Amino acid sequence: MNMNQTISDHAVHRDDEASKIGMWLFLFTELLLFGGLFLVYTIYRNLNPDAFANASQELSVAFGTINTVVLITSSLTVALSISTIKDNKPKMAKNLLWLTLILAAVFMVNKYFEWSAKIHHGLFPGMEHFMQLPPGEALFFFLYFFMTGLHALHIVAGSIFIGVVIAQLNKGKIKYDDYILQENAGLYWHLVDVIWIYLFPLFYLIH
Repeated sequence: MNMNQTISDHAVHRDDEASKIGMWLFLFTELLLFGGLFLVYTIYRNLNPDAFANASQELSVAFGTINTVVLITSSLTVALSISTIKDNKPKMAKNLLWLTLILAAVFMVNKYFEWSAKIHHGLFPGMEHFMQLPPGEALFFFLYFFMTGLHALHIVAGSIFIGVVIAQLNKGKIKYDDYILQENAGLYWHLVDVIWIYLFPLFYLIH
């Protein structure tokens, strides 16, 4: 009887708090990474205000705005998916996560076309035209490709994370009373969105 009670207690008392704390610690390291990059950007922008302003005119505010709306919407769908799993609606939660992945794909396609245009104009670091740019403008595009590229990698990682959650939902391993994996995926996705909300004005709105 005591052994059965112990097994029952172990099943009920999952280590959800430790899992959530672990995710928050991981997100903190990500914030430190991008926080350091934002600091570097701020320093060099203050040293080259005119060059950064001139270079930013090569970026499409329309593309940046669309991607901002797309990511904010994806944050909403992730949040709604967590609410629906709490209400014991796994099918709706899964559909909302699929919608999130579609929005992520839209973001990446937009970013592909945006990057392609810049590369076509020789603005990618190391290309001949890039090497002829004034130092401040070259630095702007180096930071632009590096920081938005790193963010894009986080979009890919977040999409894989959400894909794992969808697979677990399909197997019935995520339920209304056991959804910590989905919640952690949501936290990661919100971080990706927040980072972009900072990247967008820093690069696109400094004309």
